[in-house]
Order: sequence, then structure tokens, then C-alpha cells
Amino acid sequence: MNLANKLTIIRIFLVPVFLIFIAVKGIPYGNVIATFIFILASLTDKLDGYIARSRNQITRFGKFMDPLADKLLVTSALISLVELQVVPGWAAVIIIAREFAVSGLRTIAAADGVVIAASWWGKIKTVIQIVAIILLLINVNITTNNFLSSLIPNKKFMETFFYYVPNALLYLAVAITIISGIDYFIKNKDAVKIDK
Repeated sequence: MNLANKLTIIRIFLVPVFLIFIAVKGIPYGNVIATFIFILASLTDKLDGYIARSRNQITRFGKFMDPLADKLLVTSALISLVELQVVPGWAAVIIIAREFAVSGLRTIAAADGVVIAASWWGKIKTVIQIVAIILLLINVNITTNNFLSSLIPNKKFMETFFYYVPNALLYLAVAITIISGIDYFIKNKDAVKIDK
């Protein structure tokens, strides 16, 4: 197994660790640690893609597991943020439903020996989702942690920034999620023909 695929597996294993720190109450600085874990896991996504391309180590495993790892990471964060009442449930449902739909499409295509790699729209969608989630997690830390909040010189500006910008990015992510889902199905419509 090459380094890029190992990083993908590490990202998958970081998901339950992230969930423990964000979901279990009473862990000192749990939200802060969860935020750092999410950022670390997100960085492995960029790193494994760069390594796979630069070393010509693109594999069928990587093409399938890398998008799956992204979906697990984003889905776990969105559900956690819905529970924390930071993300509206409808936005999470749209994003997660698209992920299930595209995963289903990939499964159908794989049955015919076709691997559907991440599209340009899909990559843009992932980046915007991850940036939005990181900013939303930072907002959770600012609003729930008195110590961190006390370190901010202009608290009002930061609270305003971390309320409006992450939410704007979240709604942009929802729009691009829908567009990218439609794009996948249009480009791979032969994989889901009913008369097959």
C-alpha cells in the first residue's frame, strides 16, 4: 500500500476520534481538540492527492476510498454541528443525501468495472464544505469557550465574522453540492440506465 492510500486510511480513522472529542461532554477543550483533528484530517486529503499525482501512485483503491473518506469526515462534522445547533438540519440533509446518491452511482458503475473519479465540481464542493466546517467549528470554540473568547481583542468583530462568513460558505456549499451531484449523474447517466 502506497503512502497516499495510507493517508486516506488515517483520515478515515481520525473520524471517530473527531466524534469522541466533539460529542462527549466533559472533555477539557474537547471542541478545540476536535477542530484541530478535523483540520489535520482535511490536510491529509490535500496531501494524499498531491502525493498520488506527484509520484504517479494513483490507484483504483485511492479513487474509490479518497472520496469515501471525505464523505465520512464531512458527514460526521455536519451531523455534530446540527446537534450543536450550528448547522440547519435541511442543509446537512441536502449535502449528505447528495453524498449517498453519488456513492450509489459509484457502486453501480463499479459493478460494471467503471471507477468514477472525483470531478472538478466535486473537488470544489469538498474544499468549500471543509472551509465552511472549519470556520463553523472555530465559531463554536469562540462562543462556547470563555478562555479562548477572552484572548480575542475585538470580540464583536470576530463573532460577527465567524457567524456570517461560515454560514455564507455553508449555503454556497449546499448550492455547489447540488450542482456537482447533477453533474455526476449527467456525465455518468449510462451507469444508471434502467433497462440494463
